[in-house]
Amino acid sequence: MKRDETNDPLNSLKFDSAGLIPTIVQDAATGEVLMVAWMNADALRRTLETGEAHYWSRSRRKLWRKGEESGNVQRLCEIRTDCDKDTLLLRIVQVGGAACHTGYRSCFSWVLKDGAWAEDGVKVFDPKEKYGAE
Repeated sequence: MKRDETNDPLNSLKFDSAGLIPTIVQDAATGEVLMVAWMNADALRRTLETGEAHYWSRSRRKLWRKGEESGNVQRLCEIRTDCDKDTLLLRIVQVGGAACHTGYRSCFSWVLKDGAWAEDGVKVFDPKEKYGAE
């Protein structure tokens, strides 16, 4: 689908000074928050074009497609923005069951209990098996 650049809805989004926008990723069926990532305009356009989530890695300083190594892709259902248009919410279908590179279903798999972080998530895969030794 060709976009009219003058009326492109991406133009109304407020990217930060680095050209990034925080992106919350939510399971479309359950509402579970799976991860938070960053997108630049290119990542957002590629997500819209392919129907699979793409993000900007601040640590690796590159664009990446979720699941390009693990196979755990995220199929786009819907994109929302907040009232300030400075944060995105992607509602997705998580293929492969895990959103977190550490092998958990959700990146939010630790809970603060009695002053310490305790594991409280569903482990879907062993990252050493998917990515090799670190």
